[in-house]
Amino acid sequence: MAKDWELDKNMGKDADLIEEKVSSEDVFDGNLLHVKKDTVRLPNGNIAYREWIKHPGASAVVPVTPEGRLIFVRQYRYPIQQVTLEIPAGKLDAEGEDPLDCARRELSEETGYQAEKYTFLTKLATTVGFSNEFIYIYAAEGLTAGRQHPDEDEFINVCTLTMDEAMAKIRSGEICDAKSVTAVLLLRDLQDSQGR
Repeated sequence: MAKDWELDKNMGKDADLIEEKVSSEDVFDGNLLHVKKDTVRLPNGNIAYREWIKHPGASAVVPVTPEGRLIFVRQYRYPIQQVTLEIPAGKLDAEGEDPLDCARRELSEETGYQAEKYTFLTKLATTVGFSNEFIYIYAAEGLTAGRQHPDEDEFINVCTLTMDEAMAKIRSGEICDAKSVTAVLLLRDLQDSQGR
């Protein structure tokens, strides 16, 4: 599992920026999201309120075929009212679930593929202004095809792109999902550093 990075409070670094939680209340408790409203003391001593979403975390994986093609999924994303082109991903099922286990599960469910090798790419804070979600991103290689078996409420089409095609779709905005953009850019950097 990826090593977490934290603000080093003991050394006093950035102590003039830290907000102290005074109290917390639950605003909404859903299946996926838990909305909180916290009262905080600002560095200058004033009181402020922070509304934020507690999220269990997630994993994502960019699968690479033996031919070097990247596997993506197309699905309708209700909040933005459009079909997106993304890498397979999903939330951690339980607190403490190994993000790599989650990545394996999501790859299998959304695409039907299994992978022999996973490479950790990064841990991404998705929306630091209003959520504590971190998503762990992996590359997957040594793929074996199987049967796609998405969740009951998931409707997904699988497609493949070359790295050049994926980069062009990032530039055009067709791939606009942050985790997918990040994954493709980091994978390309990794491949370049390996001379592939």
